[in-house]
Amino acid sequence: MSVLKLYEYPEPILRQKCEKVSKVDDALRRFLDDMLETMYVDKGCGLAAPQVGCTKRIIVVDPNPSDEDLSARQPLHLINPEIIWHSDETVLFNEGCLSLPDQRAEVERFEKVRVHYTDYNGDEQEILANDLLAIILQHEIDHLDGILYIDHLSRLKRSRLLNKLDKYRNECKKTKSAQ
Repeated sequence: MSVLKLYEYPEPILRQKCEKVSKVDDALRRFLDDMLETMYVDKGCGLAAPQVGCTKRIIVVDPNPSDEDLSARQPLHLINPEIIWHSDETVLFNEGCLSLPDQRAEVERFEKVRVHYTDYNGDEQEILANDLLAIILQHEIDHLDGILYIDHLSRLKRSRLLNKLDKYRNECKKTKSAQ
């Protein structure tokens, strides 16, 4: 497995609508493995293909991406995921994103979702998710449609978050140049 390049906001690929995957083969499984490795290395709990430069409808998630107890990990590989049902109830969750490093904001999401997808082996599956897994799935599926979690914020909150992101990046540049 290898770690893939992670694309950050405002890279244009993050705004593209992704295409369906037509077949599951060994090359796709290697890519899924690389995505999962990248997600774990970058300390995420979900990753969508556009975040690593691919415009296919692919996500990987793990609501428990523990570094200390690898047996606690619960990775899911979802190809062509689609939300086919959601609850009427919603929840607020303080979300972050690997493509907007070190930033978080409260986003309203459906409390429960049912997702249809193709798995790692090419089999059709459905999952009924609630709590953190439901939030992660909604966040990552949004990526496949070119939607970022900041798009769910008010204009003012989004502007503040993007200003904080600029400050964070400037600090990172200063730190690197000082080394």
